[in-house]
Amino acid sequence: MIFGIVRGTVVSSVKSDTTPGTKYLLVDPCNQQAKMKGEYIVALDAVGAGPGELVIVSQGSSCRQTARTKDKPIDALIVGIVDLIEERGSLIFRK
Repeated sequence: MIFGIVRGTVVSSVKSDTTPGTKYLLVDPCNQQAKMKGEYIVALDAVGAGPGELVIVSQGSSCRQTARTKDKPIDALIVGIVDLIEERGSLIFRK
């Protein structure tokens, strides 16, 4: 799993969407201190994340292990919204 910041919404008028009622978000991967890597991925939002939020993204076959995504053509899935990160006893991120 990786951390990322939600940068926007991805809209597609034509798609092979087998997961109705969900949205795709543009995510900028980052480290645990929310420093950007400058690469973007498109991820299915499973938790209701919004712009600017630090999220946890699952990629590859592991993101197809939920009831909603099982056997679906999904490569990246937002599985959590981060509230805080503590590293070695120090708080390094807080929502």
